[in-house]
Amino acid sequence: MSIVGIHPVRKGGDIYSSDMVNIGVTNKIVDIFEDATIFITGGTGYLGKIFLEKLLRTCPKLKKIYILLRSKKGKEVNERFTEIFEGPNMVPLKLANPKFLKKVAIINGDCSLPDLGIEDEDKQRIIEEVNFVIHCAATVRFDETLKVAAHINVRGARDLLKIAGQIKNLRGFLHVSTAYSNCNRETIDETFYKPGISYNHLLKLVEMLDDEILEKITPTLIGNWPNTYVFTKCVCEDMIKHEAQNLPIAVLRPSIVIGSVNEPVAGWIDNFYGATGVYLGVALGVLRSLRAHGKNVAEMIPADYVINAGLAALWETVCNKDVNHNVGSNGTEVGDDNENEEIPIYNVVSSAESPITWDRFGKLGLHYAPQIPSEHQVWHFCFALRPNKIHHLLAVFFLHTVPAYLIDFICYCMGKKPMMVKGYQKIHKFMNVISYFAMREWKFHNKNVQKLWQKMSLEDQRLFQFSMNNFDWDNYFRYYTKGLRVYLLKDPLDTVPKGRIKYWKLFFAHYTVLAVLLFLCYKLLMTICSFIF
Repeated sequence: MSIVGIHPVRKGGDIYSSDMVNIGVTNKIVDIFEDATIFITGGTGYLGKIFLEKLLRTCPKLKKIYILLRSKKGKEVNERFTEIFEGPNMVPLKLANPKFLKKVAIINGDCSLPDLGIEDEDKQRIIEEVNFVIHCAATVRFDETLKVAAHINVRGARDLLKIAGQIKNLRGFLHVSTAYSNCNRETIDETFYKPGISYNHLLKLVEMLDDEILEKITPTLIGNWPNTYVFTKCVCEDMIKHEAQNLPIAVLRPSIVIGSVNEPVAGWIDNFYGATGVYLGVALGVLRSLRAHGKNVAEMIPADYVINAGLAALWETVCNKDVNHNVGSNGTEVGDDNENEEIPIYNVVSSAESPITWDRFGKLGLHYAPQIPSEHQVWHFCFALRPNKIHHLLAVFFLHTVPAYLIDFICYCMGKKPMMVKGYQKIHKFMNVISYFAMREWKFHNKNVQKLWQKMSLEDQRLFQFSMNNFDWDNYFRYYTKGLRVYLLKDPLDTVPKGRIKYWKLFFAHYTVLAVLLFLCYKLLMTICSFIF
């Protein structure tokens, strides 16, 4: 057996539904959700799905979960609701709780609209019934316009806080932010930092100015923040500091979220964001250079650890609320005024306990990807981290741009649709976003997270694992690699033999091309020398 954290995993194989933890004993975190109603925004997103699955599977006595949903890309709300529960990530839930759908209901809404687009009737239902709110919804597009980002990430959260303030029996509110909300600082503690503009001023500004003017002044407004996503997340945190003092709220700041360790299934991932996109690009042979300092820490965290830390943070919020609102220091009852209390923030990061560098991240990927190569592989692995901008741009030109135009020219001659140049334009845009984080390093403190872990019972630590102490990155990458192949590429493990055949074909093709190029360079050099001498 190999160990990741404190969870046993089967060495060299996948984790199946039968491997999931059997929930049968009473523990504190599960207890707070007994007979409780939960409202989740962002339920169709990566973290939202894991929150949903974890709660329904491990908390069988919860009363109901409401999910905020909107129509999108021609799909109606009911269709999107059905799709949430169709993936392999929901198999453990279906085995543990076949009748789970009876406990899930839809609230129609849209976080880009005022009051989240929630009708008065649904709003009243939330006020009357809900006990916990988990706010995951956000636009995570780094190139999002400032107006859209401000509406979804700031106004949406503010309007949800207003609704939460009316809830009759609110026990806990979890706001999911990002560890990079204050990336303009080198050291980031578990505290609030002042943004460059107040939330009220930002929201007034995006309403007053037209899109063209707003686009021109966006770089000035966001200042030292690299994009509108992290900037609006920082502004949102400042809004929470001022608007949520009387609410039992906690702020969760996960770093770059990657595939799961164990739950709902090992290595599960459903998006190409962040480090996952880098790894997949390398594994497919399409990403051959990344501007990054290899010795810098790659700040990333498994998705199920984020969810477990979030649920534990809600548990601590409930515990603190019960203590602070019921019994004072002299043993007498106290009221609900907690304006002087500081809202807890949890930096859910790996670097404070088990850091991994970008260099090691790349080496682990290059070690495990060839073991289970995919049929979708485009070319042989040829990847390097290059901190020097000139070296990186030269590598991109010769290893990305030139081959892309060459392949598209061949496709055009064969009557096929050229796609490589357009594809690499998207890859380069993604690379520029990642390079900002890979070229820099931050010092994150996570004392609140570590203290929270120590407060938990051994049973809770087993069921809600999120401690990164002595995390086994090597073992993790074994399952992360399988997850990328199976869940993202939709390439089952039984095609590995075919993948290996393609791997070796591309291997020989790669080195044949290199040999030919070296020979041509040699001949060119000899020709030049013959003219000179």
